[in-house]
Amino acid sequence: MEKLGIIGCGTMGHSIALAAAWAGMPVKVHGLNDIEIKRAQEGLAGKLRSLQQNDVIREGEIATIWSRILFTQSLDEIAAASSFIIETIPEDMALKKELFAYLDNTCSRETILATNTSGLSPTEMASATAFPQRVVVTHFWNPAHLIPLVEVVRGEKTNDQTVERAFGLLRSMNKKPIDIKKEAPGFVGNRLQFALLREAQYILEQGIASKEDIDAAITYGIGRRLPVTGPLLSADMGGLDVFSAISDYLFSDLSNASAASPGLKKLVADKKFGAKSGEGYYEWPPSFYEERHQAREAALIGFLKQDRSANNAAD
Repeated sequence: MEKLGIIGCGTMGHSIALAAAWAGMPVKVHGLNDIEIKRAQEGLAGKLRSLQQNDVIREGEIATIWSRILFTQSLDEIAAASSFIIETIPEDMALKKELFAYLDNTCSRETILATNTSGLSPTEMASATAFPQRVVVTHFWNPAHLIPLVEVVRGEKTNDQTVERAFGLLRSMNKKPIDIKKEAPGFVGNRLQFALLREAQYILEQGIASKEDIDAAITYGIGRRLPVTGPLLSADMGGLDVFSAISDYLFSDLSNASAASPGLKKLVADKKFGAKSGEGYYEWPPSFYEERHQAREAALIGFLKQDRSANNAAD
C-alpha cells in the first residue's frame, strides 16, 4: 500500500483524503494553518454525517475513518512520510512549480508527485524537477469522495511505472481512473463538459429555449442515458449511419465560439458568479442552494450504491 500524502486541505484535498480513508488507507494531509485545518475537519464531519444519514456507512465506521486521517502543518513531514503525494493547492502554475521543486529536492526519488490540476500542463509542472518521469496528473472530480472518475494524465516525460502506480493507488481507493495518453488543455472530462456548456450558452442567447428548459433537456433526457452510455457508445447503439447523417447537417449550425458568450461575460462583469455570490443564471437564496446541494448529493450517493452493488455482484 502506498503511503499517501495530500498537500492542501480545501474542498478537493479533504474530499480526496476522505476517499482514501474510507477505502482503508491512512493519509496525511497538509494545511497551512489551524484555521484551514479546522475548516477541513468541519467539511469532513459534514460529509461523514451525510454518508451515514444515507446509509452508506454505519455510525460506528465514522471514528475508524477519522483515525486514518492525520492533519499536519509540516510540509517536511509529508515529504518524508509519503510514497505518493497529491497536491491540491490553488491553480497557479508558478505556485505549483515552486512546490514541485521543493518536493523533488526533499522526497525520496521513488516518491510519486501528482497534481490534482483540472487543466494545467503536467509537462510544464515537471520542468521544475530533476526527475520529471515521476510527475503525473491525478484529476479528481468534485465531490471527490463520491465521483469515481479520476483522469490520469501523462506529461511528456512521465514514465509507465508512474502511471501504473497511480492506477494502483486509485483503484485501491475504489476510483475509476482513465488513461489520458496525450496531454491536451482540459484533458477529456472538461473538454466534453465545456463543449456542452458552450452550446447551452449559444442556445440561451439565440432565444431557442429558456435556461430552465435547456437544463431540463439534460436532466430529463441526455443525462438519464449518460450514466450508462457515453457519447460514443450511444452513437453505436443508435446507429453510426444515423449519427453521421445528423452530424453532417447539424454541426455547421452549432456554436463555434472561441470564448465565453457575451451573456456569461456580462454576468461575471456584474459579479454574478452563481451560487457563491447569490446570483448567476439563477438566483441562489440559501434555501435553493441547500435544496440543490442535497439533491445532487443524494443522486451521487445513489449512483455510488449502484456501483458498489454491481461490484459486489461481480465478485
